[in-house]
Amino acid sequence: MNDCHVRIKEIFRSIQGEGPYIGVDQIFIRFCNCNLKCNYCDTEFSPDEYFEEFSPSELAEQLTKFDPDKIHSISLTGGEPLLSIEFLKEFLPLVSKYKIYLETNATLPDKLEEIIDFVDIVAADIKLESATGIKNAYKFHDKFFEIAKNKECFAKIVFNDKITKEEIAKCCELAKKYNILLVLQPEMKGNNFAVSTDFATKIFDEFLALYSNTRLIPQVHKFLNVQ
Repeated sequence: MNDCHVRIKEIFRSIQGEGPYIGVDQIFIRFCNCNLKCNYCDTEFSPDEYFEEFSPSELAEQLTKFDPDKIHSISLTGGEPLLSIEFLKEFLPLVSKYKIYLETNATLPDKLEEIIDFVDIVAADIKLESATGIKNAYKFHDKFFEIAKNKECFAKIVFNDKITKEEIAKCCELAKKYNILLVLQPEMKGNNFAVSTDFATKIFDEFLALYSNTRLIPQVHKFLNVQ
């Protein structure tokens, strides 16, 4: 595949189902491939069965049917969009009339730095080892939030019943350092919580005791049965 082309799993219009922008009208561009393999991931982003390949201008042309005054933003999601950094460096200047909402696992700070000027909202993950199986993600997150801090930025934290007090403390330490909103997101098993409501609210209270700018927000699109 040419560096100036990218594999896209799907392009669709829907509502944002996670975080503080729940319910807004967005165009989602789902990029193939990811640099992580989280235990809980249920998103189909692999190019194995189906994808479309676009050049920057071809993908920009796909968006011309959408009025930027009638949708909230373009969500770059995946997978991990920042793996396609050379493509994004050409594509994002072509769609500057749209607000850009980047959904990212926050482990590729050097790539974020290359396109941060074209991004309006950064929806970043903080990866807990207890939920994802990924070790020592904090060192990447720290550098990532240092770059993202001058943009609107918030962090989503997927958790289950294995979350530890040490993980809670580290998340709150990061959030305080960069003054970012934390969004706690209970892990889902299908359309159901993997933890009880009582446990979720208990963890919420533990976060609040350390950092007040925290919200407990589940994946609403799962309950609405939309993409």
